[in-house]
Amino acid sequence: MLCGLLRPLESGKRLKMKTSVGIDISKGKSMVAAIASNKKVVLEPVEFLHTQEGLSQLEKILTSMGENTRIIMEATGHYHEPVSERLTNAKFFVSVVNPTLIFDYGNNTVRQIKTDKKDALKIARYGIDHWEELREYVPEEKIRQQLKAFSRQYNLCIKTVHSLENNLITLLDKTFPGLNRLFSSQKRKDGHQKWVDFAATFWHSDIIARMTETEFVDEYKAWCAAKKYQFKVEKAHDVYAASKGHMATLSESENTHLLIFTAVQGVINTSITLASFKLELIRLAKLLPEYVTVSNLYGVGALTAAQLMAEIGDVRRFHSRKALVAFAGIDPLPHQSGKLNKKSTQTSKRGSAPLRKTLFQIVSIHLRHSPEGEPVFEFLNRKRAEGKPYFVYMTAAANKFLRIYYARVSEFLNG
Repeated sequence: MLCGLLRPLESGKRLKMKTSVGIDISKGKSMVAAIASNKKVVLEPVEFLHTQEGLSQLEKILTSMGENTRIIMEATGHYHEPVSERLTNAKFFVSVVNPTLIFDYGNNTVRQIKTDKKDALKIARYGIDHWEELREYVPEEKIRQQLKAFSRQYNLCIKTVHSLENNLITLLDKTFPGLNRLFSSQKRKDGHQKWVDFAATFWHSDIIARMTETEFVDEYKAWCAAKKYQFKVEKAHDVYAASKGHMATLSESENTHLLIFTAVQGVINTSITLASFKLELIRLAKLLPEYVTVSNLYGVGALTAAQLMAEIGDVRRFHSRKALVAFAGIDPLPHQSGKLNKKSTQTSKRGSAPLRKTLFQIVSIHLRHSPEGEPVFEFLNRKRAEGKPYFVYMTAAANKFLRIYYARVSEFLNG
């Protein structure tokens, strides 16, 4: 039980003294400890569950510590959210801190001891030493939470689709080599691709090779009509010619058909899911006030606008442009010692990897289309003219874009 573990303090002292509560978050349970401003332990480390009963007991303990109490915890994916939101709604001062700051704090001992109890005390000491710097946690709006969740699922799903497509291509190389390169049609909005649907029906080159050219043209025309694809007789002739002369390493058999069919269905089903995620991402993004401002930035489409907004969240939570750039992990790290002062250094890469990927996609559009007078491209082009390496000027352009994003979206949201 949490109750009874709080060390007694006189009521007058409790009102005046600062109390820092450190919570080491884990999945489903956490460790809590408290230290007063005189560095004395007020609450010995004790575990509580992320249940209604466990959080209610924690609230009672925190209430008994007085008004001058601040609660500090690390941002640990989504594990901290039940605790942080519950305590914030109960009107406690909650600060969610980047884990890197806690990790780098107070490592002044040779013995590197790591336990949940030690970590809870370490977080509490961090709160006392950085009392004035602590920023109060503000829960994200429900729409922003859903947007971020869909963005992460979309990113995971697109990796799965690419993996399944590569697997299907590997199998087709043993039955119909080069089939995926015969069609250049873009993926439809419903997630279907022409080459994948074609492989479901004509999964082995021998199926086409046994027909006459006229028979295949008729079959292909009927297939295009059934699948709602554009029919071109020239394409039918190209496909027929491509089916000839292959040495398939997997024979035309029921087992081979099962392998191809299963792989095709995996690609189709996952692609359909991906398409639905994309539509929902864009729909949720359009519900947020800054969507039009973000989508009007050069190089930003409906999907990339949604992904930017999902990863950045409410831009007002960043106190400056530099803070947003650091969050993205594209801030160059200064390196100076004595006479050594490097002018070109690596970026921190400690922030959001999905955000960096989206920024790279946007900057790539600037690079391909070369829009004259556009500030991000002009900056990129100037760095390129200076002889900077590819990743240097691309990262610098992403940094520039993010600063413009911060300025325009902040201006819009602040009225």
